[in-house]
Amino acid sequence: MSTTASPAADGPLSGIRVLDLSRLVAGNMLSLQLADFGADVIKLEPDRGDPLRHWQENGIPAWWKVYSRNKRSIRLDLKTPEGKASLRRLVPTAQVLIEGFRPGVMEAAGFSPDTLLGLNPKLVVVRISGFGQTGPYAQRPGFGSLIEAMSGFAAKNGFADKPPALPNLALADMVAGLSGAFATLAALRVAERPDGAGQVVDLSLLEPLHATLGPDAAIHRLTGRSPSRIGNRVSITAPRNVYRTRDGEWLALSASTQDMAARLFRAIGRPDMVDDPRFATNSARLDNVDAVDAIVGGFIAARDLADNLAYFEQAEVTVGPVYDPAGFALDPHVQGRGVLVEVEDPELGPVPMHAPFPRLSRTPGRIRRLAPTLGQDEAAIAAELGEAGEGGR
Repeated sequence: MSTTASPAADGPLSGIRVLDLSRLVAGNMLSLQLADFGADVIKLEPDRGDPLRHWQENGIPAWWKVYSRNKRSIRLDLKTPEGKASLRRLVPTAQVLIEGFRPGVMEAAGFSPDTLLGLNPKLVVVRISGFGQTGPYAQRPGFGSLIEAMSGFAAKNGFADKPPALPNLALADMVAGLSGAFATLAALRVAERPDGAGQVVDLSLLEPLHATLGPDAAIHRLTGRSPSRIGNRVSITAPRNVYRTRDGEWLALSASTQDMAARLFRAIGRPDMVDDPRFATNSARLDNVDAVDAIVGGFIAARDLADNLAYFEQAEVTVGPVYDPAGFALDPHVQGRGVLVEVEDPELGPVPMHAPFPRLSRTPGRIRRLAPTLGQDEAAIAAELGEAGEGGR
C-alpha cells in the first residue's frame, strides 16, 4: 500500500503541541503515537541531532525515517542561554513536554518540574528514565539492555542449555513508549478539565516491561518456582512451539485450549490422544510435552509449509508461518489490511513502514509529514512564536 504525506490531514489530537527533548527510542515511540494522531510534535535536538538519526544500516537512517515521521525539528541546546530562552518561550505554547535525561539533568539546566509548571500550569511533563525518578537506581544509565536483563525478561527467554537471551530489538524502550502514550493521554484528560492542572509522568523502562512478563512474582511467592528457559514452549499450556517443515521453513502452532488440542489431535490422525491419559488434559500434556511435540512435529515435518498451512486452516487449527520481513510484507492479510504503507521519501524513494495504529473508525491516525531534517522547521516555528530569524539556537 503506497501513500504520500498529507500535511492537511487532521487528527483527534490536533491542537496538542508536544515538545520532545527525548533521545533514541522510548521517547520517539511515545511521541510518534501522539504525532500519528494529529499532535504537533516538535523535536528539540542538539546541534548533532537526536542520536536516533545515526542508527543506520548500510548508511540508511531507517530508524529516524520511521519513528520521526509526523514531527518537526528545531535545534536547541539547553547548555546555552539562547537554548534556555527558546525553551522558556516554547513551554507556554505546549500541552506536553517529553524528556529522557538522567534524573537531575533538567533541574541542573533550570527546568525542574516546578519551573516548567510555573511557566505552564497545565503542562504534562513526561520524564523517561531507565529506573524512574526515585529509588536507589535512579541515577544509573537507563539503557534498555540493562532493563531487559533486570526485569526478568532475559532469565526466561531462550533455551535451557543456552545463556539467558536479550531481545535483538529495543523491546524495553518500545514497551515504555507505548505505555507512556497512554499515560500522557490520561494526564492530558486531567489537565483539560476546567479545574485541572498539569503533572509529572514518571515513566521508567523497568516497570512497563516487567508488567508484560506475566504473574511471575506471584507464582514465585506462592510456589517457590522461578520461570525457566524453555525455548518456544510455555509453562502453562501444551502444545505450543515452532516446528520445522519438510521444505526447511518453520510453523508456529498453539493449541492452548482443551478444544483446540482435541481438534489438533484429530487433524493429525491421532484421535486416540484425546482420551489418552498422557495427553487428555493440559496438565498431562505439560508432563509429557516431549512426546506431544514429537508426534505433532513428526506430522508437520512430513509436509511443506504451504501444505501444512492449508491443511490446518481447513481443520481450523491455530497455526501460522514464521516470517522474516520479506515474508511479512508479502502476506495477503498484511497487504489487504494495509498493515504496512510505503511512504514516498525524496532521499530514499518508497520506504515501507507500519501504518498508524490502533485503528480509529472516525478519526484514524495518518501520515502527515516525513521525518524532518535537522532544524528543518526553525523558521516556521520562530514565525509562530512571533520571532524573526532562526528559532531554537
